[in-house]
Amino acid sequence: MPGPFTGLKVVDLTTVFVGPYSTQLLADLGAEVIKVEAPDGDLTRMTGPARNAGMTGTFMQLNRNKRSIALDLKTEAGADAMRDLIKGADVFVHNMRPEPLERLGFDYASVKPLNPSLVYCNIWGFGMKGPYAGRAAFDDIIQGVSGLVALEGFGGKEQRFVPMLIADKATGVFAALAMSAALYHKLATGEGQEIEAPMFECMTSFAMIEHLAGEGFVPSIGPPGSERHAKPMRFPVKTLDGYMCVLATSDKHWRGLTKAGGRPELATDERYDTRPKRLALRQEIVDLTTEMAKTRPTAEWVAELAEAGVPCMQINSLDEVVADPHLNAVGFWQEHEHDSEGTIRLMAPPYSLSKTPPTIRSMPPRFGEHTAEVLAELGYDEATVKAMLEAGAAVAETRDDA
Repeated sequence: MPGPFTGLKVVDLTTVFVGPYSTQLLADLGAEVIKVEAPDGDLTRMTGPARNAGMTGTFMQLNRNKRSIALDLKTEAGADAMRDLIKGADVFVHNMRPEPLERLGFDYASVKPLNPSLVYCNIWGFGMKGPYAGRAAFDDIIQGVSGLVALEGFGGKEQRFVPMLIADKATGVFAALAMSAALYHKLATGEGQEIEAPMFECMTSFAMIEHLAGEGFVPSIGPPGSERHAKPMRFPVKTLDGYMCVLATSDKHWRGLTKAGGRPELATDERYDTRPKRLALRQEIVDLTTEMAKTRPTAEWVAELAEAGVPCMQINSLDEVVADPHLNAVGFWQEHEHDSEGTIRLMAPPYSLSKTPPTIRSMPPRFGEHTAEVLAELGYDEATVKAMLEAGAAVAETRDDA
């Protein structure tokens, strides 16, 4: 069945992670996404393992269900083609800094007259009303300034970056949500609008929900930071043969854990028989849990604690995540045939809709794979397309078997 965004056209002038992730979310729901790449291509085409140049595993996880057109927006012909794309689009999204965007003539003030009903989405580092407006930003920068790195060091631990591009991906989800809301408004009123999805504000919102703590009151009634989430009661637990994660937060959970660990008397011990007491003796609980855990293998722990209703799972290695039986049973990992890359593995959309499900309809595009096709759809004849290619205003793929 068609997705809920079927019939919508998205012009995607984004690169690397944050923007391509946001537009892929729309594409999975049926939107036609035209990925506009610079003459040297998206940076992720050059980042990570690949069978063929320009088609890395990273790029392919961010750009399915899209078509690729390569334009040099610094040329008159390339910029004109981009304007023609925008005229027929429902959404335009970019993650450029404000100054170069304005120089190219694709800021909102310049674009709005071309298509007043356009949903126009800015994804950048910092909101334009604040003193950091216009500064360059990457995931590490945003992790640092949003407090996420400090949280990793909470409780005396060494500060470190989260080992994933979490700020990029979280911002991508916020941007997709904002574009979806703006499209709903457009459907109801016919009006377009400008969206701002700044990484700093998005990541701070994402990180500080449980960590604003006493600063959520005015005047403050305590420092920010949730000890429950950042201090030692949350830690990988070493078992006889590996690691598990277990959260015995309630009294029932504590009873189940101590019974499985062969220490049922700890459940009725007056020092530990209520949750507030255990929280007050956090380090003792950590030590007791560690001592019990090392007596049994992970699989036994997970099976018995699951039976008792205690939240517990094995800690998977990355290889084990790929092989996880649950993910494979629900169809999360999907194998697809790509006409140049052979068999590739993609992650299915992680949610479902009973009437208008998200789908993987087309494979990640090669660089400039659809340049001639998209220009022809705009009404450009073969001679015009050829002239643009020869002048470098547009770039098309050059595969021998294309």
